[in-house]
Amino acid sequence: MIAVTLILDSMVYSDFTVGKVKQTFGITTIEGGSFFPEIEPIAPGAMLTEFLEETLPLAVALQSEKAKSELLISPILVEVRKILKREVSFFSGQEFTVDVALGLSGICDFLMSRSREQFEVEAPVIVLVEAKKADLNVGMGQCMAEMIAAQRFNLEAGQAPMPIYGCVSSGMLWRFLKLEGQEITIDLEDYALKPIDRLLGILVWMAGS
Repeated sequence: MIAVTLILDSMVYSDFTVGKVKQTFGITTIEGGSFFPEIEPIAPGAMLTEFLEETLPLAVALQSEKAKSELLISPILVEVRKILKREVSFFSGQEFTVDVALGLSGICDFLMSRSREQFEVEAPVIVLVEAKKADLNVGMGQCMAEMIAAQRFNLEAGQAPMPIYGCVSSGMLWRFLKLEGQEITIDLEDYALKPIDRLLGILVWMAGS
């Protein structure tokens, strides 16, 4: 038991695999179809449309996670916040330490909270997005660990239990997860960036529902 604790003490989100998440937190995973209801597509604003027309070719050519995050993922999530009339907050490259002993610490690529507070993360945290260069499977464990941290963060802040949504994205492809209780449902359909209307509808629903 002591040895396990010492190992976990040195862990961060990026050290988690899917198996490690299940073993450490007693999580059950369910692999299946979409867990979304019928969602209306949302057309992007003119600024996002123009921005993506310029940056999409660059993002395809530049293979780094950082480039795809800045050129594709970040502007889309900012658009989600705009659509929701800034009733949610958006954080990029955010330190999000919830329980160091369990390895629930480190940097989240992106997270959104159902709070207008933009200077620090406030509960409830609702959506976490992990950027990966190509192989979405690589980011699954990390994203799951961040979702568990968000669930605990919200409960410790006195929030009622609610679904936590996660996403692993290459910018071009988006894979969604949902955490409820001790179950994480994985939508096995990888959603393409285009048509962006469909993707925006999903992201707005997750952040605003």
